[in-house]
Amino acid sequence: MNPSLIAVVFSGGIFLGMLVCLELGRRFGVRQLARDPAGARQGIGAVEGAVFGLLGLLIAFTFSGAASRFDDRRHLIRQEANNIGTAWLRLDLLPATPQDKLRDLFRQYLDSRLEAYAKLPDLDAFKAGLARSGELQSEIWSKAVAACRESGSQPAHMLLLPALNDMFDITTTRSEAMKMHPPKAVFGMLVALAFIASLMAGYGLAGSKARSWIHVIGFVGTMAVTTYVIFDLELPRFGFLNVKEADQVLIDLRESMK
Repeated sequence: MNPSLIAVVFSGGIFLGMLVCLELGRRFGVRQLARDPAGARQGIGAVEGAVFGLLGLLIAFTFSGAASRFDDRRHLIRQEANNIGTAWLRLDLLPATPQDKLRDLFRQYLDSRLEAYAKLPDLDAFKAGLARSGELQSEIWSKAVAACRESGSQPAHMLLLPALNDMFDITTTRSEAMKMHPPKAVFGMLVALAFIASLMAGYGLAGSKARSWIHVIGFVGTMAVTTYVIFDLELPRFGFLNVKEADQVLIDLRESMK
């Protein structure tokens, strides 16, 4: 299933689940008020404060983490562009013949990196693109080492090869960064607290004869939208909030290689 659809389904499930919990809490509160009008609200404020405080803290934690990881992924794209650009410039240290061959391989390599991420959310095509990039890495490295040995240039050994290492290492860092998400237990706890808070909110609304739909929809809708945004930030290649605009720096670099 498309991750964007998962985010919509998850947020929609929270919306509907909270509505149900609000209604259950309200009905339970109405019965309690009928049985014990004076004591039905005794001590409820402290419990509600604890639950809503914990819910707010968990939302802040997950939102902050998702936003931080989103920014980190954009930074890694810029870092990869810098690493490739540095290695590209240091090819000048090699003789003309191997340098031309390596520059052509660099163009193919950068094309493969852009194409791989453009294939998402097709994971099979994405993995195939990464495999192609890996093959080009091996070819670039072998030809660069051979060219450095052939030239006998110490600056080429000292400057070009470390730059190639950095260029290759950042690909692993980017791939792993895509997999970094909070534990599933955190999202499970977020859902559980949202439902418990809804029960308590519904209980608190039991004192009014008519349902306050503004408060009900406002509370439930805000929670649903917030959870969707958190999911969207955690899946930056699939939803409305994505890092695809950051790819422009790699596209600009590819244009400069002509």
